Amino acid sequence: MTEILALHAFDDNYIWLLRAAGHVAVVDPGDAAPVLDYLERSGDRLCAILVTHHHGDHVGGVEEILARSATPSVPVFGPALENIPGVTETLVGGERIGVPEIGLELHVIAVPGHTRGHIAYYGPSLGEGGALFCGDTLFGAGCGRLFEGTPTQMQNSLAKLAALPAPTLVYCGHEYTQSNLRFARAVEPDNIAVQQRSENVARERAASRATIPSSIQIELETNPFLRWDAPAVRAAAASRLGHVPTDAVETFAAIREWKNHF
Repeated sequence: MTEILALHAFDDNYIWLLRAAGHVAVVDPGDAAPVLDYLERSGDRLCAILVTHHHGDHVGGVEEILARSATPSVPVFGPALENIPGVTETLVGGERIGVPEIGLELHVIAVPGHTRGHIAYYGPSLGEGGALFCGDTLFGAGCGRLFEGTPTQMQNSLAKLAALPAPTLVYCGHEYTQSNLRFARAVEPDNIAVQQRSENVARERAASRATIPSSIQIELETNPFLRWDAPAVRAAAASRLGHVPTDAVETFAAIREWKNHF
């Protein structure tokens, strides 16, 4: 059975490890040091690197890991629409890729918005309900900024992720949940699920524990960026726009712009 382990990098990044039978695949290694340290301590062999997008805090360690690991010729999967040094297997979404050393198949999902070519990896066989590695597209109670994409692209990308099975665990790239929930409470002050999650997350962070992974179900209940059809979210968007939003994209865009300045 494949384990999912977390390595911490920088102030709030997560590097995810998929481990089985003495082999490990690494997701978004922005920093080489924690990965190389793990490989040395564990004795596991690197079998793949999976990259979601080109930002340095997600790819900055790739070349050093390849140069210094005992298995420098492993496949490096990444988005075809982005120029990422070290990537050997380019992906556009819709593919199914195998990591045979750990007995794993992953579905590749195109999720442009944060960046032009952003992709996510979904493993339906991971754990009891599947697992999603979504980089900076979907966060705990939030979503990524639109650096290169449009609101339409990002809303469509988030809708793809929201359609995954509710038990799917969400492994994102950053520990942002607590600050995102402060915004979620501003958007939906009467949402009991948001209030309860805020209290739970506050306890976890006070104890220096991670709030990730969450699940698609939790995000559907508490993440304003997936709740464009909720009356309270539409009302919050209308208050920002000065008119009732015409559709889900306009609702999402208004809430995302509010968050940019929150």
